[in-house]
Amino acid sequence: MRPVIALVEDLLFASRIREAARAAGVDVRTVRGAEDVAAAVRDGAPLVLVDADGDRLPWRDAIAATRPGPGRPAVPVVAFVSHVHADRARAAQAAGASRVLARSAFVQELPRLLAAAAAPPSEESTP
Repeated sequence: MRPVIALVEDLLFASRIREAARAAGVDVRTVRGAEDVAAAVRDGAPLVLVDADGDRLPWRDAIAATRPGPGRPAVPVVAFVSHVHADRARAAQAAGASRVLARSAFVQELPRLLAAAAAPPSEESTP
């Protein structure tokens, strides 16, 4: 199985994602740019997780890089933001995120999201 891709600026959340992935038996690869996300999607990444709160990583471009196109299949993208950043939540949705969650909801949903990404296609549910 290909790794789940995480574009995450916040080191605490990167650690939480790695910990949850380890518990779920899923590999996670942290990336820093939209090109890395696009390449991972072409390679068959089952899920992309995007921290849409930060300003140092190109999260808008990374989400846009997951849109289906030549050589790029559709892949679920879950973006997470602080509940006070409604503007970033709207921007992540507009960029093409499948789901946008508040950080607290993301933490609660993370084990289920990772389990769905690891499930065989016939058992897979949409993140």
